[in-house]
Parts: sequence; C-alpha cells; structure tokens
Amino acid sequence: MDGGADRSDYVADEGPRVIVVGPTDSGKSTLSRMLLSWAAKQGWKPTLVDLDVGQGSITIPGCIAATPIEMPIDPVEGIPLEMPLVYFYGHITPSINLELYKVLVKELAQTLERQFAGNAESRAAGMVINTMGWIEGVGYELLLHAIDTFNADVVLVLGQEKLCSMLKDVLKNKLKVDVVKLQKSGGVVSRTPRYRQKSRGHRIREYFYGLANDLSPHSNVANFSDLSVYRIGGGPQAPRSALPIGAEPTADPTRVVAVNISQDLLHLVLAVSFAKEP
Repeated sequence: MDGGADRSDYVADEGPRVIVVGPTDSGKSTLSRMLLSWAAKQGWKPTLVDLDVGQGSITIPGCIAATPIEMPIDPVEGIPLEMPLVYFYGHITPSINLELYKVLVKELAQTLERQFAGNAESRAAGMVINTMGWIEGVGYELLLHAIDTFNADVVLVLGQEKLCSMLKDVLKNKLKVDVVKLQKSGGVVSRTPRYRQKSRGHRIREYFYGLANDLSPHSNVANFSDLSVYRIGGGPQAPRSALPIGAEPTADPTRVVAVNISQDLLHLVLAVSFAKEP
C-alpha cells in the first residue's frame, strides 16, 4: 500500500484510502483482506471499513462497521473484534431504506475522521473500504456516495470494464482520485442465493456463539410492558393537503416509529439502544 516508502515519511501525512468495488462474487472481500494483511506485515495499522450489509465481514449482516487491523488477518479466525465501530442498519440490502443507509455511512465516515484527527498513526495507515456487489442504478449512486463521503483516493474495480469506465468518467475532475481496473481472480466462485443465506446464518451464529463455540448466549424473560421496540425510518407521510403548495410528502429516514410487539418479531435480530429517549 505504500509503494516501498518508509513509515516515517507518513507520520504527519494521510495514508491511502482504498475503496474496492465490483459486482457480486468478484473477490472484493478477499482483496480487501489481502491489502490489509500486507499493510499489517509492514508495521502499519490500517482501518477496515465494511459497507456490505448483506454479508458482514466484521460483525453480523445488517450492519456497517470499521475496525483497525493490527496483525495479518487469520484465514480461520477472521477479523479480530477488539475495537469495532458498528452501526446497526437492520436489513440485508440498502434498498429497504436508502436514505438511512446513506445517513449511517456518513456518520461512520465522520466518526473515523474524528478518530484520525487525534491519531496520526491511524491516519497515516489509511483505510480499505469493502463495498457491496450492487453496482447498477441506485447501487452505483451509493458507490459514488461512499467514494465521496470517505474521500477515497484509490478506487479498485474488480472484473467490470463498464463500471471502471463509468467511474473514470464521473471522477475525472477529481485529480487526486485514481481508478484502477483489476482482473477478477480465477479462483473466485459464484455463490447461489441459498448459499448466501446459509452464510448469513453462519455469521449470526458465530457472533452469538463464537468461532469455536466458546461463548454462552442465554435467554432472558422480560415483560412486554418493560420493552419498547422501534423502527427507524418509514411511517405514514404527511398528506399533500397539509403541505405548502408545490411541496411533496417525504419520509424522514431517521424517524423513529413505535412497533407493536407481535409474532412478526420472531427470529429477528434487534439492536439495543442506550438512548434515554426515542
């Protein structure tokens, strides 16, 4: 990642911000891990940013997250979770609430900026951003949003000539952004929807039970009256008659809406909020 430069050259500078993009099953996660491991072997402590809510390489699916990588990533044990920064989105695709997804991506980026401002070593080590495989239509717009929000200066495009050309064209005025096309590895295997579903289930189980079943989750009994369940985003919109002339009703992506406790909540993963009020 540093082109052979000495670590001391970057003490006061900002390291590379590499974003890996490409279609589904193009090897984005594998390449991200390789780059991070190579950097760690050279003594850097880069940050992994995972924006793929469908699979989740840092924590369970349905979240975006970031974590520092201090050692080469173990192929079996995976990514250590000592200090992850996690934002719960609650769905396996951004299409459920696009605006909320963008809000969380922006919040994650701003939090990392604040951390980098106070940590020269992390700032100099840079970051590797892993993205989802949705690259067309709205998915393409979300990629551009991520590139802009994280101020990425290196865009690695895996196995997609069309996507590479589109990104080069739209980013041509950003002089400090390099778009590089890479060939998809011959070892990449296409995964079926069923395989992806099983993989998500495995990730969730691993989160609660540990990689070697070394954790012991247990059940707690609570009264419904002691719990409040909310959904972020959605809810009824204001009717046009209640809006100024010419205005269109819009939904607040961060609006908190109370949810009735029912069987619809069975087998769902919920996040625990520490907010004092909704």
